[in-house]
Amino acid sequence: MPSRPSHYPFSAIVGCDAEPLDDLGLALVLASVSPEIGGVLVRGEKGTAKSTAVRALASLLPPVRVHRGDRFSTDPDDPAQESPDGPFGTGVPVEDRPVRLVELPVGATEDRVLGSLHLEQALTHGKVSYEPGLLARAHRGLLYVDEVNLLHDHLVDLLLDAAATGRATVERDGFSVEHAARFLLIGTMNPEEGELRPQLLDRFGLTVEVAAPADPAARVEVVRRRMAYDADPAAFAERYRAAEEALAARIAQARAGLGRVLLSEAALLKIAQVCAAYEVDGLRADIVTARTAVAHAAWAGRTSVTSADIRRAALLALPHRRRRNPFDAPGIDEEILDRILGGEDPPPDPPPPGPDGGPADDGGDGGSGPADPADTGPEPGESPGTAEDGPAPGTPDGPGPAEPEASHGADPDPATSAEPDARAPAPAPGAAPVGAAAPYRTRKLTVRGTGEGADGRRSRATGTRGRRVGAAPPGPGTGSSLHLVETVRAAALRPRGGGRLRLHPRDLRVAVREGQETNLVLFCVDASGSMAARKRMTEVKTAILSLLLDAYRRRDKVGLVTFRGRAAELVLPPTRSVDIAAARLDGLPAGGRTPLAEGLLEAARVLRRERLRDPRTRPLLVVVTDGRATGGPGAVGRAFGAADHVAGLGVTTVVVDGESGPLRLGLAADLARRLGADHLPVSEVSAEGLGAAVKERAA
Repeated sequence: MPSRPSHYPFSAIVGCDAEPLDDLGLALVLASVSPEIGGVLVRGEKGTAKSTAVRALASLLPPVRVHRGDRFSTDPDDPAQESPDGPFGTGVPVEDRPVRLVELPVGATEDRVLGSLHLEQALTHGKVSYEPGLLARAHRGLLYVDEVNLLHDHLVDLLLDAAATGRATVERDGFSVEHAARFLLIGTMNPEEGELRPQLLDRFGLTVEVAAPADPAARVEVVRRRMAYDADPAAFAERYRAAEEALAARIAQARAGLGRVLLSEAALLKIAQVCAAYEVDGLRADIVTARTAVAHAAWAGRTSVTSADIRRAALLALPHRRRRNPFDAPGIDEEILDRILGGEDPPPDPPPPGPDGGPADDGGDGGSGPADPADTGPEPGESPGTAEDGPAPGTPDGPGPAEPEASHGADPDPATSAEPDARAPAPAPGAAPVGAAAPYRTRKLTVRGTGEGADGRRSRATGTRGRRVGAAPPGPGTGSSLHLVETVRAAALRPRGGGRLRLHPRDLRVAVREGQETNLVLFCVDASGSMAARKRMTEVKTAILSLLLDAYRRRDKVGLVTFRGRAAELVLPPTRSVDIAAARLDGLPAGGRTPLAEGLLEAARVLRRERLRDPRTRPLLVVVTDGRATGGPGAVGRAFGAADHVAGLGVTTVVVDGESGPLRLGLAADLARRLGADHLPVSEVSAEGLGAAVKERAA
């Protein structure tokens, strides 16, 4: 059997000299040439080789010099870097080692990321020993987070601190360790599963949108390459060995030439004008765009930044900084970019005056004059008239992704799909959708009791974060924060034959903490004719949109069930993408009868299915209705039976009453009592509306 290479060739995914790099390849390469850019976020649908491309990148990067045995990979040539494993004397050999690709699991604990005290050695041998975490391993390498949008908030906070300071600090359990943590952060995500926190999103220097190519010929080539790799990995890697070596050499050459690239004042002014025109927040966009433009010039072999460099940099550095709220799609208007940059390169800075007052002649072009052919000619491997870095992924001429991810079984029931289509459903004939107004701040809805779900911001839960409420033996979900008093107590209570107190591994106790968890918020929305009055539906949709925004901020999963006419429909299976939920809500039609029983039963089916998938995630059911049931003969009785069935599930439920006006029947309140739910008038969904209602009742 031939030996399997450790990775799929990078050049087979994103292009090579004969195939100019696509956006994904260019962004990864530029961030590798200049790590100060701040990393790359790769957004795209499943099966577009996002992870494959990232894992293939590490082999192209030049090796790093380290002291032998240094677990923190400090630079021997930088006296400012100190390793906790040091100091290293002159007798310690220095060696070159490949760049590390460190993967940060979404479910990692804080101790795994930062490092922690070795508990067993501390308690049995009295030795304080520090175990480095993933940030230490990633120093001077690549830190890769797959599904970065699903990363828990406490890990996001750690990454933000490390990205801002370039260092990681551990202060706990009676010891203190600080070490350098400078790494190239690369994240991949599927937007259908939810968006990224704005603070972390801004830390990524560049962003790329990838999609499967639409051209059948390009798709065939992707499949052909993948099948050839699976049949004989060694032969396939050998086929691309020359291209891989050429890319690696070009990256090293671009790194070496980075300091020789001139960023003129005129080019810097153009960058500032572009960022100001797009109204990006802060100045990080200007800095990242400038660094990317310089890296692109070095990659192209130029000695000065041109308008083409600024354009490519802006297209990679600005789209994700244009989001104004969670429901905005990333992207920029290229017409603005063309209007600012025009077709001319920014003039170079004037050379310093010579001894006679004229321009000094340093033997080079200094970025001026007709100058270097590289300033106007095509890049290596390109023909005249070819776009500078090839078409964007997904276009007919693009090389496309290389590895579609395998599908593990087909599910004939679309309601069980965890990856919903982002397109909103088409309105039914004769039922025009009604839009929502601007969302507002809502009151906080929580699940009763205390759970054990993933860290979030909604309901009470025991876990690895929050205030300490007890102690337990180490285990899944308990973390590794030592509870010293309870550890000593456990050892003291253990039978022993006299003598000194001795600690054993089974005596270890770690802190149990109470914090907050994330929940599944399932909306069951009445879209019947009784809710179809424009003013009422606008009010209801605005309330739901506001609750969706609240779910985004609290990192919840959301789902959407609607009922109208004669049936109920799972419009959106549970997902973390509130963007898709907002799109489905915006296109939601209204009209027809009110099959309330069908809506409640469909919600119950979804809740049972999700409980089997993840028993730890507790649901919150939000039923939005005026309480009427007009789905044919016996509709009221069937609605009561369905309500009793949902109540038997023990799910925390809130009934948002869509009835408004001076004459109200109060049917939604009756439904809430039947469900054992809280009754919430739609006017009291907002925090301000609740406060006004409380004052009115008190008066």
